Order: sequence, then structure tokens, then C-alpha cells
Amino acid sequence: MVCADIDIDAAKRVADGIARDLRITAHGVQVDVANADDMEDFSRNIISEYGVPDIVVNNAGIAVAGAFLDHTLDDWRRTIDVNLWGVVHGCRLFGAAMAERGQGGHIVNVASLAAFAPSQVLPAYSTSKAAVKMLSDCLRAELAGHGIGVSAICPGFVSTGIASHATYTKDSLREDAVRGLARRGYPPERVAAHILRAVHRNQALVPVNAEGKIGYALSRISPRAMRGLARLSKFAGKDRPYGRR
Repeated sequence: MVCADIDIDAAKRVADGIARDLRITAHGVQVDVANADDMEDFSRNIISEYGVPDIVVNNAGIAVAGAFLDHTLDDWRRTIDVNLWGVVHGCRLFGAAMAERGQGGHIVNVASLAAFAPSQVLPAYSTSKAAVKMLSDCLRAELAGHGIGVSAICPGFVSTGIASHATYTKDSLREDAVRGLARRGYPPERVAAHILRAVHRNQALVPVNAEGKIGYALSRISPRAMRGLARLSKFAGKDRPYGRR
């Protein structure tokens, strides 16, 4: 297993934990998924040293919390670069290698409840995750003939560090966001279990946890209700825009 992160120390910590707990070989490497040249080098090195991967999980994500009119162009560019282009690079490079190998494989793209739940406080994040979901649907249709599965994983609130690393247009919102995700008490390990099941069953779309499943069902049954809920969450100092993965 190869764990890649822009933070090399974080990648190595995860790899070391996997090697220790699962007793398999794991490596941590550094890569900026938003950088096309970095990803070209990364994929080439991985394939050269370890071979074409059987499973690729595109999971890197960042969040900017705040009203659309408070987002800067840099907020939008960085969010799209990481959340969407990072997935595009991973799918393009490793998907092509899987198809050429001709032995199947699976690509997992981690989207979010935000992919189908509009939000006044996460416009860039939600837009990027909706794009990841659609990309996954398109790629699933194309790669099926190569025996390659594609799954979009759409968690609701998960207790990760995304809120503490997010950018906030109002600094007063950070504390509530970080505390809210911690209180949710839904660990990333449970999302990982859903990912493993999705690969095993070749599932196209997997909403995760209660709010993810309810949000997905409501988006199918009554999109109007989802838009109404979005209008109710007015962006103010008392609001709690939690980062989603």
C-alpha cells in the first residue's frame, strides 16, 4: 500500500500505522495532487517501482467555509485544484495504466454529502464534490468495458481534521466547526469500511452515515426540499459550517 499526502510526515504516519496494524508493506510518499507534473512523476514512479495498482483511492480534499460573495478567486482556484483536479489527475493517470494492463481494477473517488446537498456556507466545496460525483459516473460508464469499477463515496459529517485545516471567511466560525465535527463521533475508519464494501460489490454511489443517507434520499425524492433546507441555513456568526469529506 502506498499512502500519498502533500504532508510527507502525515503520509508516513499513516503508512507506519497500516504496516504495524495490518502487517503489510506500506510506504508514505509526498505529492501535491493539484500539481499535474507532480502527479505525472508520482504515477510513473509508483508504476515503475510497485506495478500498476489494483485499487486507487482519490481522497485529498480541502474546504473553504463562508458565503459565496466572501470567497476569493484564490479560494475557488485552490478548492477546485485539489478537490476536482486532484481526482482528475488520479483517475486519468492510474485509470489509463489499469486499462492498458487489461486486468481490471477499481477507482474510488471520495465525494461528499455536499455533492447533492446545496449549502450557502460551502459553495466552492459543494461544487467541487458535485463535479467529483459526476466525473465518477462518467468514468464508470467508460471503464466498465475494461473491467474497471468506479465508486463515488459520499460521507456526511466525519470526525477528521478537515475543519481544523479549512479556510474560513469569518474566523469566529472555526471553533464551532472543529468542535462540531469532533462531537459527531463518526471516525474515518467507518468510512474506510464502506469503501472496502464498495470495491467488493462494485457499487457506483455510496452515501455514508445517517445524514449522508438521508440527504441522498431526500435529494432524489424532493430536490425542492433540499433547496429549501439550504435557504434556511443563513450564514451568520451563529452558524456552524462544518467541513465535509
